[in-house]
Amino acid sequence: MDVGIRSPFLDFFRRGEVARDVRLLAARGALAPRAHEQVALLAMLTEDADLDIRATAEATLAQISNESLAAFLGRSDVPDALRDFFRGRGIEPDMAAAGTGDDPLIDAASSDDKDETGAPSGNGDDTAAAGDDPERSGAAQRLSLLNVSDKMKHAMKGTKEERAILVRDPNKLVSVAVLSSPKLTESEVEQFAKMANVSEEVLRIIGMNRAWIKNYGVVAALTRNPKTPLAVSMRFVQRLTERDLKMIALDRNLQEPLKQIVKKRLQGGDP
Repeated sequence: MDVGIRSPFLDFFRRGEVARDVRLLAARGALAPRAHEQVALLAMLTEDADLDIRATAEATLAQISNESLAAFLGRSDVPDALRDFFRGRGIEPDMAAAGTGDDPLIDAASSDDKDETGAPSGNGDDTAAAGDDPERSGAAQRLSLLNVSDKMKHAMKGTKEERAILVRDPNKLVSVAVLSSPKLTESEVEQFAKMANVSEEVLRIIGMNRAWIKNYGVVAALTRNPKTPLAVSMRFVQRLTERDLKMIALDRNLQEPLKQIVKKRLQGGDP
């Protein structure tokens, strides 16, 4: 089902790459940190192949008042496809009541969810290995014992320290979930862009986000990261300072096509 909302997080569900336990959690409304993702997921999951997931999504939607849904649908940034889904259920957008906040419409957080102060705060460099810090090592060990759905909850609703660990998780659904956290800061994104131990998917998503790549630090970090997909890093060559261009030209870890374009740029030609 196409609800008109595009995000890397929702795309995993759209492509059918999400395990049943995670889809069930989403159907309860406990996964998405924002209203847009929560409502879009619930709408999508009412057409899931699994009968229990469909029924759970329907039950969760039934807990949201028609007034709350109408006010949400009245927002200017809600796509027509999602409005049409609810029009089919007799709920019309209420433009007059539309708000600007994006908190989830239903709070289905489990009792073990933590807020930003619910665990040891992340101090120091987020790119450090967990083993370099006893506190971080303990957090990494604790997170490693969680299943995928619980890791995703911590990725989107947990602490800065937890995000720095989970963005490197080998499960792409978990690492991408970090980028959907409403608590994520631009400085964290810049640190992620520098990491050589995150997935190419994480770096690609960062490089495609218009808001994040307005930050020169993010652009420079992505271009100098050997893990960044070549198609992403090559887009930023024209924006780099001469100092960063020279560093890239001399970096043996970077791909040769990128270095050739950089060298041409340094010689005064168009990349």
